[in-house]
Amino acid sequence: MGEIELREGRIYKSLSGFYYIWSQGQVFTSRAKGLFRHQKIKPLVGDWVTFEYYSEDDLSDHRLTEIHTRKNQLVRPPVANVDFAMIVMSLVEPDFSFNLLNNYLLTVEINHIVPIILLSKYDLFIQEVEDSQSKLMHIIELYQSLGYKVVMIDHTQNLKAIFESIMQPEAVYVIMGQSGVGKSTLINHLIPDLNLETNQISQSLNRGKHTTRDVQLYDFKGALIADTPGFSAMDLTMIDKYDLDNYYPDLAEASKGCKFSSCLHINEPKCQVKADVAAGKIDASRYNHYVNLFKQIDQKKINYR
Repeated sequence: MGEIELREGRIYKSLSGFYYIWSQGQVFTSRAKGLFRHQKIKPLVGDWVTFEYYSEDDLSDHRLTEIHTRKNQLVRPPVANVDFAMIVMSLVEPDFSFNLLNNYLLTVEINHIVPIILLSKYDLFIQEVEDSQSKLMHIIELYQSLGYKVVMIDHTQNLKAIFESIMQPEAVYVIMGQSGVGKSTLINHLIPDLNLETNQISQSLNRGKHTTRDVQLYDFKGALIADTPGFSAMDLTMIDKYDLDNYYPDLAEASKGCKFSSCLHINEPKCQVKADVAAGKIDASRYNHYVNLFKQIDQKKINYR
């Protein structure tokens, strides 16, 4: 088999127990050593790894021996070391949902991922929705005021140019959003050779069918993009109710003015968060999302302190 050399690289694709690794400008196929299976550790797309390279046998399956420390990992989709999340929110078909967007933002905040909000189907929105401009400006101004980048997209634009201007080389991006908002269509515009399947919205159920099967990183001008399944559920087990407000930038800032440092912004007196909601300084949709989620966590008695 020849001399064994240790190399490092990043997993960009996994399929049927094989891991495809980018390393030193080449692609290597590997299998994970049995120790991972015994320890119930699964390599993920996006992992930085060490593997044994058989220098005299390029066609052999090399052995993955070490998974480097992850800065984060997502369960669904199973991908690690994510830098940015492009959250695709349709303005219409399916209709825009503040609640769903807040769920996504909370998910990425918990995982220390920087969100970029993409508002899709702008062309349809202005055609079909009454008072569309004022509604659109409310969405944009609300989330920009929280420090989030908001970008409008539709099929009439040069999407490649837009994404070249906002994406960073070597950074890993996930594309999040419920089915039917245009995730696979977006990937097809950016990387035409992929020809990923696109969804048709079910008119009777007002939802789409999942078409994305495997997570894989694709190169776009040096950045890495993972196409991911649509989903809307959130894992509440990873959230401590006492830390929940930290994941809402607007609530976290206002909470500095609360009389009690342990204020949960529910029933406590002299709560600055509730005062700012009443004064219109914090959007009611954001506070209501916090309260509803807090109650869900509290009822499940999820508390790790």
